[in-house]
Amino acid sequence: MSTENNQQENNQDGYNQDGYSQEGNSHQGSNQQEIWKKFNKQGNGAGRMGGAPRLTPEEEKKLNLKQIGIYLLITFLLTYGTEIFGIMPMVGSADAEQAYAAQSMISSVMFIPALGALLTRLLTKERLTGRGLMLGVDLKKDLKYYGLAWFGFELLILFGAALYFLIFRDQLDPGLGYMKAISEAQGLESTQEQLQQAVLMQVVMGVVLAPFVNLINCFGEEWGWRGFLLPRMLKQFKVVPALLLNGLIWGLWHVPLTIMGHNYGVGYPGYPFTGIVAMCLFCIANGIILSYITIKTKSCIPAIMGHGTLNGFASVGLLFTSLDHPYNVFLGPAPTGLIGGAGFIVLAGVLLYLLYKEEKEGKEFAF
Repeated sequence: MSTENNQQENNQDGYNQDGYSQEGNSHQGSNQQEIWKKFNKQGNGAGRMGGAPRLTPEEEKKLNLKQIGIYLLITFLLTYGTEIFGIMPMVGSADAEQAYAAQSMISSVMFIPALGALLTRLLTKERLTGRGLMLGVDLKKDLKYYGLAWFGFELLILFGAALYFLIFRDQLDPGLGYMKAISEAQGLESTQEQLQQAVLMQVVMGVVLAPFVNLINCFGEEWGWRGFLLPRMLKQFKVVPALLLNGLIWGLWHVPLTIMGHNYGVGYPGYPFTGIVAMCLFCIANGIILSYITIKTKSCIPAIMGHGTLNGFASVGLLFTSLDHPYNVFLGPAPTGLIGGAGFIVLAGVLLYLLYKEEKEGKEFAF
Protein backbone atom coordinates (compact mmCIF):
# COMPACT_ATOMS: atom_id res chain seq x y z
CA MET A 1 0.00 0.00 0.00
CA SER A 2 1.28 3.47 -0.78
CA THR A 3 2.35 5.93 1.89
CA GLU A 4 -0.52 8.22 0.91
CA ASN A 5 -3.03 5.44 1.43
CA ASN A 6 -1.47 4.59 4.81
CA GLN A 7 -1.79 8.21 5.94
CA GLN A 8 -5.43 8.31 4.81
CA GLU A 9 -6.18 5.14 6.73
CA ASN A 10 -4.40 6.42 9.82
CA ASN A 11 -6.36 9.67 9.62
CA GLN A 12 -9.59 7.71 9.28
CA ASP A 13 -8.64 5.62 12.31
CA GLY A 14 -8.18 8.76 14.39
CA TYR A 15 -4.47 9.40 13.94
CA ASN A 16 -2.75 12.37 12.35
CA GLN A 17 0.27 12.40 10.07
CA ASP A 18 2.66 12.51 13.03
CA GLY A 19 1.21 9.37 14.53
CA TYR A 20 -0.54 11.09 17.45
CA SER A 21 -4.15 10.51 18.32
CA GLN A 22 -6.36 13.29 16.99
CA GLU A 23 -8.51 12.92 20.07
CA GLY A 24 -5.47 13.34 22.28
CA ASN A 25 -4.32 16.33 20.23
CA SER A 26 -7.72 17.95 20.56
CA HIS A 27 -7.66 17.39 24.31
CA GLN A 28 -4.11 18.78 24.53
CA GLY A 29 -5.12 21.90 22.54
CA SER A 30 -8.08 22.42 24.84
CA ASN A 31 -5.81 22.23 27.88
CA GLN A 32 -3.41 24.72 26.32
CA GLN A 33 -6.26 27.14 25.67
CA GLU A 34 -7.41 26.86 29.27
CA ILE A 35 -3.85 27.42 30.52
CA TRP A 36 -3.48 30.44 28.24
CA LYS A 37 -6.75 31.93 29.46
CA LYS A 38 -5.67 31.41 33.05
CA PHE A 39 -2.25 32.91 32.24
CA ASN A 40 -3.81 36.05 30.75
CA LYS A 41 -6.27 36.33 33.59
CA GLN A 42 -3.55 36.34 36.22
CA GLY A 43 -1.44 38.91 35.05
CA ASN A 44 1.07 41.44 33.73
CA GLY A 45 4.44 40.45 32.31
CA ALA A 46 5.62 43.96 31.57
CA GLY A 47 5.29 45.68 34.90
CA ARG A 48 5.38 42.91 37.49
CA MET A 49 8.32 41.22 39.14
CA GLY A 50 9.23 37.70 38.13
CA GLY A 51 7.56 37.89 34.70
CA ALA A 52 4.05 37.52 36.11
CA PRO A 53 1.21 37.28 33.57
CA ARG A 54 -0.75 40.22 32.26
CA LEU A 55 -3.51 41.70 34.40
CA THR A 56 -7.07 42.17 33.22
CA PRO A 57 -8.29 45.81 33.13
CA GLU A 58 -10.26 45.25 36.33
CA GLU A 59 -7.29 43.74 38.16
CA GLU A 60 -4.97 46.47 36.88
CA LYS A 61 -7.35 49.14 38.18
CA LYS A 62 -7.50 47.45 41.59
CA LEU A 63 -3.71 47.22 41.73
CA ASN A 64 -3.42 50.84 40.65
CA LEU A 65 -5.79 51.98 43.42
CA LYS A 66 -3.96 49.77 45.91
CA GLN A 67 -0.64 51.36 44.95
CA ILE A 68 -2.07 54.87 45.38
CA GLY A 69 -3.40 53.96 48.83
CA ILE A 70 -0.17 52.33 50.00
CA TYR A 71 1.92 55.19 48.64
CA LEU A 72 -0.13 57.89 50.36
CA LEU A 73 -0.22 55.95 53.64
CA ILE A 74 3.55 55.46 53.73
CA THR A 75 4.39 58.99 52.58
CA PHE A 76 2.03 60.82 54.92
CA LEU A 77 2.76 58.64 57.96
CA LEU A 78 6.53 59.00 57.61
CA THR A 79 6.33 62.73 56.86
CA TYR A 80 3.84 63.71 59.55
CA GLY A 81 5.57 61.48 62.10
CA THR A 82 8.99 63.00 61.39
CA GLU A 83 7.75 66.59 61.38
CA ILE A 84 5.39 66.40 64.37
CA PHE A 85 7.55 64.33 66.70
CA GLY A 86 11.01 65.16 65.38
CA ILE A 87 11.06 68.67 63.97
CA MET A 88 8.30 70.56 65.80
CA PRO A 89 9.93 70.25 69.27
CA MET A 90 13.10 71.86 67.88
CA VAL A 91 11.46 74.74 65.98
CA GLY A 92 12.10 78.12 67.60
CA SER A 93 14.85 76.76 69.81
CA ALA A 94 17.53 79.25 70.85
CA ASP A 95 20.07 76.44 70.63
CA ALA A 96 21.95 76.87 67.34
CA GLU A 97 22.68 73.14 67.07
CA GLN A 98 19.00 72.25 67.44
CA ALA A 99 18.02 74.88 64.88
CA TYR A 100 20.56 73.45 62.42
CA ALA A 101 19.34 69.91 63.12
CA ALA A 102 15.74 70.97 62.48
CA GLN A 103 16.70 72.52 59.15
CA SER A 104 18.59 69.39 58.15
CA MET A 105 15.60 67.23 59.02
CA ILE A 106 13.30 69.46 56.94
CA SER A 107 15.61 68.94 53.97
CA SER A 108 15.64 65.18 54.53
CA VAL A 109 11.83 65.06 54.61
CA MET A 110 11.85 65.97 50.90
CA PHE A 111 13.13 62.45 50.18
CA ILE A 112 10.13 60.74 51.80
CA PRO A 113 7.87 60.88 48.69
CA ALA A 114 10.59 59.09 46.69
CA LEU A 115 11.04 56.57 49.50
CA GLY A 116 7.29 56.01 49.55
CA ALA A 117 7.31 55.36 45.79
CA LEU A 118 10.15 52.85 46.09
CA LEU A 119 8.59 50.99 49.03
CA THR A 120 5.20 50.84 47.29
CA ARG A 121 6.79 49.34 44.19
CA LEU A 122 8.57 46.72 46.29
CA LEU A 123 5.50 45.88 48.38
CA THR A 124 3.34 45.41 45.27
CA LYS A 125 6.12 43.53 43.47
CA GLU A 126 6.33 45.95 40.58
CA ARG A 127 9.37 45.50 38.40
CA LEU A 128 11.58 48.60 38.15
CA THR A 129 11.87 49.31 34.43
CA GLY A 130 13.61 52.24 32.75
CA ARG A 131 10.37 53.56 31.31
CA GLY A 132 8.47 53.10 34.57
CA LEU A 133 11.06 55.08 36.54
CA MET A 134 10.15 58.26 34.61
CA LEU A 135 13.76 59.43 34.46
CA GLY A 136 14.34 59.61 30.72
CA VAL A 137 15.96 62.65 29.08
CA ASP A 138 15.37 63.69 25.46
CA LEU A 139 16.57 67.27 25.12
CA LYS A 140 16.13 67.35 21.36
CA LYS A 141 12.41 66.57 21.59
CA ASP A 142 11.62 68.22 24.94
CA LEU A 143 13.86 71.29 25.00
CA LYS A 144 10.91 73.72 25.22
CA TYR A 145 9.61 71.96 28.34
CA TYR A 146 13.02 72.17 30.00
CA GLY A 147 13.08 75.84 29.04
CA LEU A 148 9.69 76.35 30.71
CA ALA A 149 10.85 74.59 33.86
CA TRP A 150 14.00 76.71 34.06
CA PHE A 151 13.73 80.17 32.50
CA GLY A 152 9.95 80.12 32.24
CA PHE A 153 9.57 79.65 35.99
CA GLU A 154 12.09 82.42 36.66
CA LEU A 155 10.22 84.84 34.38
CA LEU A 156 6.94 84.00 36.13
CA ILE A 157 8.54 84.68 39.53
CA LEU A 158 9.92 88.02 38.35
CA PHE A 159 6.58 88.91 36.75
CA GLY A 160 4.70 88.19 39.99
CA ALA A 161 7.13 90.26 42.08
CA ALA A 162 6.97 93.18 39.62
CA LEU A 163 3.16 93.05 39.58
CA TYR A 164 3.06 93.04 43.37
CA PHE A 165 5.33 96.09 43.69
CA LEU A 166 3.41 97.86 40.94
CA ILE A 167 0.27 97.52 43.06
CA PHE A 168 1.91 98.10 46.46
CA ARG A 169 4.56 100.67 45.59
CA ASP A 170 5.20 101.72 49.18
CA GLN A 171 6.48 98.21 49.92
CA LEU A 172 9.27 98.49 47.34
CA ASP A 173 12.55 99.74 48.81
CA PRO A 174 15.09 100.77 46.13
CA GLY A 175 17.51 101.44 48.99
CA LEU A 176 17.63 97.68 49.76
CA GLY A 177 16.85 98.12 53.46
CA TYR A 178 16.05 94.41 53.75
CA MET A 179 19.49 93.45 52.50
CA LYS A 180 21.10 96.05 54.72
CA ALA A 181 19.38 94.61 57.78
CA ILE A 182 20.63 91.12 56.91
CA SER A 183 24.15 92.47 56.42
CA GLU A 184 24.10 94.23 59.79
CA ALA A 185 22.71 91.15 61.53
CA GLN A 186 25.79 89.30 60.29
CA GLY A 187 28.04 92.01 61.71
CA LEU A 188 28.94 93.43 58.29
CA GLU A 189 29.05 97.06 57.25
CA SER A 190 28.09 97.46 53.60
CA THR A 191 27.85 100.51 51.37
CA GLN A 192 24.91 101.02 49.03
CA GLU A 193 27.06 100.02 46.09
CA GLN A 194 28.14 96.83 47.83
CA LEU A 195 24.51 95.96 48.61
CA GLN A 196 23.54 96.49 44.98
CA GLN A 197 26.38 94.26 43.82
CA ALA A 198 25.37 91.60 46.33
CA VAL A 199 21.75 91.66 45.14
CA LEU A 200 22.81 91.53 41.48
CA MET A 201 25.08 88.59 42.22
CA GLN A 202 22.31 86.73 44.05
CA VAL A 203 19.87 87.27 41.20
CA VAL A 204 22.36 86.15 38.52
CA MET A 205 23.43 83.12 40.54
CA GLY A 206 19.78 82.28 41.16
CA VAL A 207 18.95 82.44 37.45
CA VAL A 208 21.85 80.19 36.51
CA LEU A 209 22.08 77.75 39.41
CA ALA A 210 18.63 77.48 41.03
CA PRO A 211 17.50 74.35 39.12
CA PHE A 212 20.75 72.51 39.87
CA VAL A 213 21.49 73.52 43.47
CA ASN A 214 18.19 71.97 44.55
CA LEU A 215 18.23 69.08 42.09
CA ILE A 216 18.84 66.26 44.58
CA ASN A 217 16.33 67.41 47.20
CA CYS A 218 13.67 68.12 44.59
CA PHE A 219 14.22 64.69 43.06
CA GLY A 220 13.00 63.32 46.40
CA GLU A 221 9.64 65.02 45.99
CA GLU A 222 9.11 64.91 42.23
CA TRP A 223 9.97 61.25 41.74
CA GLY A 224 7.15 60.61 44.18
CA TRP A 225 4.47 63.16 43.25
CA ARG A 226 4.95 63.39 39.50
CA GLY A 227 7.03 60.28 38.74
CA PHE A 228 4.91 57.78 40.70
CA LEU A 229 1.58 59.21 41.87
CA LEU A 230 0.63 61.20 38.75
CA PRO A 231 0.69 58.29 36.23
CA ARG A 232 -1.47 56.20 38.55
CA MET A 233 -3.95 59.00 39.15
CA LEU A 234 -4.28 59.50 35.40
CA LYS A 235 -5.23 55.82 35.11
CA GLN A 236 -7.84 56.26 37.82
CA PHE A 237 -9.34 59.66 36.94
CA LYS A 238 -9.83 62.02 34.03
CA VAL A 239 -7.04 64.54 33.54
CA VAL A 240 -8.63 67.56 35.27
CA PRO A 241 -9.53 65.86 38.58
CA ALA A 242 -6.27 63.87 38.46
CA LEU A 243 -4.12 67.03 38.31
CA LEU A 244 -6.23 68.93 40.84
CA LEU A 245 -6.10 66.04 43.31
CA ASN A 246 -2.38 65.58 42.75
CA GLY A 247 -1.75 69.24 43.62
CA LEU A 248 -4.12 69.17 46.60
CA ILE A 249 -2.40 66.08 48.03
CA TRP A 250 0.96 67.79 47.58
CA GLY A 251 -0.34 70.83 49.45
CA LEU A 252 -1.78 68.77 52.33
CA TRP A 253 1.55 66.97 52.63
CA HIS A 254 3.01 70.37 53.69
CA VAL A 255 0.50 70.88 56.55
CA PRO A 256 2.87 70.32 59.52
CA LEU A 257 5.51 72.62 57.98
CA THR A 258 2.86 75.26 57.28
CA ILE A 259 1.76 75.09 60.92
CA MET A 260 5.41 75.60 61.91
CA GLY A 261 5.52 78.81 59.84
CA HIS A 262 6.91 77.55 56.53
CA ASN A 263 6.24 80.21 53.82
CA TYR A 264 3.57 82.13 55.76
CA GLY A 265 4.90 82.50 59.29
CA VAL A 266 2.62 82.28 62.35
CA GLY A 267 0.12 84.50 64.11
CA TYR A 268 -1.68 85.69 60.97
CA PRO A 269 -5.52 85.95 60.89
CA GLY A 270 -7.04 82.48 60.63
CA TYR A 271 -3.79 80.74 61.62
CA PRO A 272 -3.04 78.00 60.66
CA PHE A 273 -5.98 77.30 58.31
CA THR A 274 -5.43 80.36 56.13
CA GLY A 275 -1.84 79.25 55.55
CA ILE A 276 -2.88 75.66 54.81
CA VAL A 277 -5.44 76.82 52.22
CA ALA A 278 -2.92 79.22 50.64
CA MET A 279 -0.28 76.46 50.45
CA CYS A 280 -2.76 74.08 48.84
CA LEU A 281 -3.68 76.68 46.20
CA PHE A 282 0.02 77.29 45.51
CA CYS A 283 0.67 73.55 45.16
CA ILE A 284 -2.36 73.00 42.93
CA ALA A 285 -1.30 75.77 40.52
CA ASN A 286 2.34 74.75 40.39
CA GLY A 287 1.48 71.06 40.47
CA ILE A 288 -0.60 71.49 37.29
CA ILE A 289 2.35 73.07 35.48
CA LEU A 290 4.80 70.44 36.72
CA SER A 291 2.33 67.68 35.82
CA TYR A 292 1.82 69.13 32.34
CA ILE A 293 5.58 69.10 31.76
CA THR A 294 5.77 65.52 33.05
CA ILE A 295 2.91 64.36 30.80
CA LYS A 296 4.46 65.92 27.72
CA THR A 297 7.99 64.60 28.34
CA LYS A 298 7.01 61.30 30.02
CA SER A 299 9.77 62.11 32.51
CA CYS A 300 9.89 63.76 35.91
CA ILE A 301 13.34 65.31 35.25
CA PRO A 302 11.93 68.64 33.94
CA ALA A 303 9.58 68.77 36.94
CA ILE A 304 12.58 68.29 39.24
CA MET A 305 14.26 71.26 37.55
CA GLY A 306 11.11 73.38 37.79
CA HIS A 307 10.70 72.57 41.46
CA GLY A 308 14.37 73.39 42.02
CA THR A 309 13.91 76.75 40.30
CA LEU A 310 10.94 77.53 42.53
CA ASN A 311 12.81 76.68 45.71
CA GLY A 312 15.96 78.52 44.70
CA PHE A 313 14.55 81.65 43.07
CA ALA A 314 11.16 82.24 44.73
CA SER A 315 12.47 84.67 47.36
CA VAL A 316 14.11 87.08 44.88
CA GLY A 317 11.31 89.62 45.35
CA LEU A 318 11.88 89.73 49.09
CA LEU A 319 15.29 91.35 48.51
CA PHE A 320 13.52 94.56 47.49
CA THR A 321 10.89 94.73 50.25
CA SER A 322 10.60 97.63 52.68
CA LEU A 323 11.11 97.20 56.41
CA ASP A 324 8.89 100.20 57.11
CA HIS A 325 5.99 98.80 55.06
CA PRO A 326 5.92 95.01 55.53
CA TYR A 327 4.66 92.89 52.67
CA ASN A 328 1.59 90.64 52.87
CA VAL A 329 2.73 87.02 52.65
CA PHE A 330 -0.63 85.91 51.24
CA LEU A 331 -0.36 88.35 48.35
CA GLY A 332 3.35 88.48 47.47
CA PRO A 333 5.92 89.32 46.33
CA ALA A 334 6.88 85.62 46.47
CA PRO A 335 4.95 83.20 44.21
CA THR A 336 3.35 81.66 47.31
CA GLY A 337 1.08 84.75 47.36
CA LEU A 338 -1.91 85.32 45.08
CA ILE A 339 -0.38 88.30 43.27
CA GLY A 340 3.20 87.06 43.37
CA GLY A 341 1.97 83.77 41.95
CA ALA A 342 -0.45 85.29 39.44
CA GLY A 343 1.61 84.20 36.45
CA PHE A 344 1.67 80.60 37.67
CA ILE A 345 -2.08 80.62 38.35
CA VAL A 346 -2.91 81.91 34.86
CA LEU A 347 -0.50 79.51 33.14
CA ALA A 348 -1.85 76.58 35.18
CA GLY A 349 -5.39 77.41 34.06
CA VAL A 350 -4.34 77.57 30.41
CA LEU A 351 -2.40 74.29 30.52
CA LEU A 352 -5.19 72.49 32.36
CA TYR A 353 -7.65 73.61 29.70
CA LEU A 354 -5.33 72.41 26.92
CA LEU A 355 -5.05 68.97 28.52
CA TYR A 356 -8.83 68.85 29.00
CA LYS A 357 -9.30 69.71 25.33
CA GLU A 358 -6.82 67.03 24.23
CA GLU A 359 -8.58 64.42 26.37
CA LYS A 360 -11.96 65.40 24.93
CA GLU A 361 -10.54 64.88 21.43
CA GLY A 362 -9.66 61.31 22.38
CA LYS A 363 -6.07 61.58 23.56
CA GLU A 364 -5.05 59.25 26.39
CA PHE A 365 -2.37 60.33 28.85
CA ALA A 366 -0.69 56.96 29.37
CA PHE A 367 2.92 56.52 30.50
